[in-house]
Amino acid sequence: MDRGAASVVTVVDMRWQDERLTALDVDEVFGVFEAARLADGREGAGGLPSFLTGPGPHLVATESGRTVGYLHLDTAGDSFGNQVAELVVHPAARQRGLGSAMVRALLDRVGDAKLRVWAHGDHPGAAALAASHGFERVRELLRMRWEVGQLPEPVWRPGVTVRTFVPGADEAAVIEVNRRAFSWHPEQGALTVADLERTEAEPWFDPAGFFLAVDAEDRVLGFHWTKVHREREPLGEVYVVGVDPDAQGGGLGKALTLVGLHHLREAGLRRVMLYVESDNTPAVAVYTKLGFGLWDADVQYAR
Repeated sequence: MDRGAASVVTVVDMRWQDERLTALDVDEVFGVFEAARLADGREGAGGLPSFLTGPGPHLVATESGRTVGYLHLDTAGDSFGNQVAELVVHPAARQRGLGSAMVRALLDRVGDAKLRVWAHGDHPGAAALAASHGFERVRELLRMRWEVGQLPEPVWRPGVTVRTFVPGADEAAVIEVNRRAFSWHPEQGALTVADLERTEAEPWFDPAGFFLAVDAEDRVLGFHWTKVHREREPLGEVYVVGVDPDAQGGGLGKALTLVGLHHLREAGLRRVMLYVESDNTPAVAVYTKLGFGLWDADVQYAR
């Protein structure tokens, strides 16, 4: 949810598209995201949001033939039955009521369905827009950053070794650990084997940066999936760290985090980021002790 306004804006066209966006629409909408990111001083990974090239519905707002606003509604939603929306307004079109008009169109579209809307960067303007339409803050996703420095070596408890992911062989085992580790999470816990296989086809996927902690029988106990963003200055990411609940304790999560950080540092990355739920106190504590500091936060609002 981007910043909105209270006054009236004249919009030449505001249309829902249930089909995929055209390549031209994708380029224009991405330009709106980039303009908003730069205006708001939001550093980081950037890149093309995955939902831009996926199925709709998409709401595209244009003024004088120029795209000035965009909203995506994920009707499949999260694991808890919420439809999930993202919206952005071009900085040049803010403070003229476009954000409010798009939210009203969204509410008309979803009716009585459960709905959550993301506000990236936790801007006061987004909070005001949310409040004006009856939304409340329900979730905070922290973005933390680590400037590459000294790292301790990972310590593995007896009987545990680490190896890298083998495409075509490890998907089911990783997804089962992920399901158990993230049963509480609205997005991550719903990951399927098919989702993982699709991600393996992405240009950024690298099995050499996907680490599995296994026991003597090669049973997967936990994993650390790293990612490298190369859209601008290369930026590493602690993409997902998951540990089977039956294998928790004894520092396995910390060891997995460290092996991934060593990999990213040895690959030449100078900065590493991660996302973590603000109420996941144990994880936040581990990352803080490793030298991660708060970068910014994303907030989810719900009716």
